Amino acid sequence: MILSILSIHIIIVLKDIENQLDAIKRGCDELLVEEEFQQKLSTGTPLRVKAGFDPTAPDLHLGHTVLLNKLRKLQDLGHHILFLIGDFTGMIGDPSGKNTTRPPLTKKQVTENAKTYTDQVFKILIPDQTEIVFNSKWMNQLNTADLIKISSTHTVARMLERDDFGKRYQNNQPIAIHELLYPLIQAYDSVMLKADLELGGTDQKFNLLVGRELQKHFGQSPQCILTMPLLVGLDGKNKMSKSLNNYIGIEEDPEQIFGKIMSISDELMWSYLELLSFEPLAVIQKWKKEVEEGRNPRDIKITLAKEIVTRFHNKKEAEKQILNFEARFKHGVIPENIPEIKLNGENDGLAITKILKKTGLTASTAQALRMIEQRGVRLDGEKINDKNLKIKLGTTCVVQVGKRRFSKITII
Repeated sequence: MILSILSIHIIIVLKDIENQLDAIKRGCDELLVEEEFQQKLSTGTPLRVKAGFDPTAPDLHLGHTVLLNKLRKLQDLGHHILFLIGDFTGMIGDPSGKNTTRPPLTKKQVTENAKTYTDQVFKILIPDQTEIVFNSKWMNQLNTADLIKISSTHTVARMLERDDFGKRYQNNQPIAIHELLYPLIQAYDSVMLKADLELGGTDQKFNLLVGRELQKHFGQSPQCILTMPLLVGLDGKNKMSKSLNNYIGIEEDPEQIFGKIMSISDELMWSYLELLSFEPLAVIQKWKKEVEEGRNPRDIKITLAKEIVTRFHNKKEAEKQILNFEARFKHGVIPENIPEIKLNGENDGLAITKILKKTGLTASTAQALRMIEQRGVRLDGEKINDKNLKIKLGTTCVVQVGKRRFSKITII
């Protein structure tokens, strides 16, 4: 009888671990090392889950929320979230994924940007289950001898294994010493926080693995790592980035969020659903099958847009945007309250391609040219096909790209 009860208990525990693993691995790129992670889960003790954010930009976009959503899921599963703001490392500048040295931020910039995180992340994370930490707390206490000891745990050859460092070395591009220190400092954060699991984008994999090695050096159980894909931006090519103007900010107004989601390609929609939606994977697979059988993917895109607007605003606003969308795109109505932008012209006016790029209606001049060629640009409701068109000084008109992007512009 006792053995039977014990067997049932073991089965329940194993099933719980299996369910947790499925939820945690959803949409991830890699979980390393999975066997070790299962052992950590089997203890029943809440895991210390670390994710680091350098305050390089004050506004979060949906690309950032891929990681934040996973942290929220881990919170829902009962684990302890360590939201690390790298106020110290932000002044170094991590070049991850870059082939050039990234300029460091000033202390003032770091402090100002860090303040914005707490307001924005709690739109996703549960405040009472989130511990916000700053790595300056321990990094400012390290002396030169301490830093040299940490540096001695890794070789230059090991650092050059990192893809971006390796490419720059082969191309005779400079690599500053402080950049080589960045992975070690990030790794030392894991030591100080005694992290069981660290999350990061795929471009952070090397740094996360260094964290494992440094924890071993300090006699700690090495953290497991979970890497998440980088969300592709609205252009369908590059990772979502404010600098590329292919992003959806979580603090944008409901109309902008809804419209931008509706503008993504049908193919990209599935990636957004997996990484951003809280709908079960079984439901998403069901939708895929329905689309294959003829259902309009626009219907599913509307569902996703409604979910995201509800998350960052409210359900009422989301439903309002659906009605606006139907009126605008089914009946050709120009929306109210479109952005009004004044642009400085030249002597003979301003080229339409420059207008499209400056207003953010297209991500680049090349995209502006493509949209004009595809007859996807309108001025005051009339389609244009002249790529060399210039708008005269003093002109005010409504510019439309595609079905949902509008701006009222004045050339001054």
